[in-house]
Amino acid sequence: MSEGILLESIARATVLDERARVARLEAALPQIAAVLEGERDPIALQSTLACLLYETLAQASFAGFYRRVGPAMLAVGPYQGPMGCLRIDFSRGVCGACARTGEMQLVPDVHAFPGHISCDAGARSELVLPVFGPGSELKAVLDLDSRTPDAFSAREAALLAGLLARVFGPQVDWR
Repeated sequence: MSEGILLESIARATVLDERARVARLEAALPQIAAVLEGERDPIALQSTLACLLYETLAQASFAGFYRRVGPAMLAVGPYQGPMGCLRIDFSRGVCGACARTGEMQLVPDVHAFPGHISCDAGARSELVLPVFGPGSELKAVLDLDSRTPDAFSAREAALLAGLLARVFGPQVDWR
């Protein structure tokens, strides 16, 4: 059992094959939705989601949010894993690229990404997804790092994008 949801326990940094990772994520999604149902506070949602995704995605060394705190600035939000960067300008790194473009960033090798920020020197791959509020306003990004190259897939990204759209829907009170 993982913390908070029922999944087979696997060691941190275990990288399952894509089929097994997707199956694990698909098994977790209804449980995650049930835990978060009815919550309206974005920080409570981000905190709980970071925890549950960290438990679900064993390949992740970091699972967390960077919140938009200015016109072109992100600040670290709730997360699990090693210390994150405190602030990230939209012009820098994978998180900044996601915030700047509003598009998912799936990076199999962070060392090949122009302008990668090394908040965790051990990170080798990254998946970053935008979190939108009312009127498609960027509110945050979900950042997933792994110390293994190519640790995330397009299918995982699609499942997570759907989860974020549901969790951070119109019921969230962003005030």
